Amino acid sequence: MDPQRVVAYLDRIGLAAPPPPDPDGLRLLVTAHLRTVPFENLSIHLAEPVRLDEDALHDKLVTRRRGRFCYELGGAFAALLRALGLEVTLLGARVHGAGGLGPPFDHLALRVDLPEGAWLVDVGFGRFLAGPVPFAAATAFADPEGTVTWDETARGDLDVLLDGRPQYRLETRPRALEDFGPTCWWQCTSPDSHFTKGPVCSLPTADGGRVSLAGSALVTTAADGTRTEETLDPQQVLEAYRTCFGIVLDRLPADPSQSTAST
Repeated sequence: MDPQRVVAYLDRIGLAAPPPPDPDGLRLLVTAHLRTVPFENLSIHLAEPVRLDEDALHDKLVTRRRGRFCYELGGAFAALLRALGLEVTLLGARVHGAGGLGPPFDHLALRVDLPEGAWLVDVGFGRFLAGPVPFAAATAFADPEGTVTWDETARGDLDVLLDGRPQYRLETRPRALEDFGPTCWWQCTSPDSHFTKGPVCSLPTADGGRVSLAGSALVTTAADGTRTEETLDPQQVLEAYRTCFGIVLDRLPADPSQSTAST
C-alpha cells in the first residue's frame, strides 16, 4: 500500500494522521474502522464480483466508500496496518453456530504483534468486539461488548468466547489472503451460506447502539438494548443505505427472501 493509499484509507475511517504503533494507537485504528466501515454483503446481491486482491479491496472500501464482509474487511485492514509498520498475521477461524462449527476458513481474524504483546483484532464479525483484545490471554478481558475469554482445544486451536459463549475457533497457523478464496466463493454462492439468504448492512451508532438494514427491515438497537424495527419501501431502502451507512447505490440489492415469499 503506497503512501497515497494510506492517507486515503485513514481519511476514509476519519483519521487525519497515523496513530502511534502501540496498543492505544491500535485501539484507535480499530475503533475508527468499526464505526465508519459497515459490515455488509451487498455485492453478493448486486451481482458484483468479490475479489480478495489489494487493488479491489482498496477500490471498494476507500474509493467507492462501501463496506464489506470478513475476508474483505480483514484483508484490507491488515494491508493498512502493515503499511503503518505493524506486524500482522492472518488467521483462519471456524464459526460456532447452532449446528456446530462452520467450515475451515469460515472467518478471517487478525493477530497483531506489538512490543507490548499480541492482540486479537477483528473488524469483520458484525457486532462482536469493540477493540483489540490480548491474544490468548490467561485472564478474562473486559471489552465494551462483553467479557472475552479463551479456551485451547486438544489440537491446539483457540476458542474465543464472549460472555461465556463460544464465537469462533481460531487456527494459530499464519495464512495468506488467497487461502480464504475458496470459502469466500462458497459464502458468496452457496444456498447454504447465510450470506446468500438476503442483503444485510450493519454499523454501530454514535450513542453505543447499532443500526442494521436486512432486506427492507431497518432495525435500530439502542445502547440499552431497546430495539425498534421499521419496514421500508424501495426508495426508502436506498435512502437508508445512504443516510445510515454512507453507501450510495443506483439499484436495490436483490432479496431472495422476498422472492421466495412471493412465489
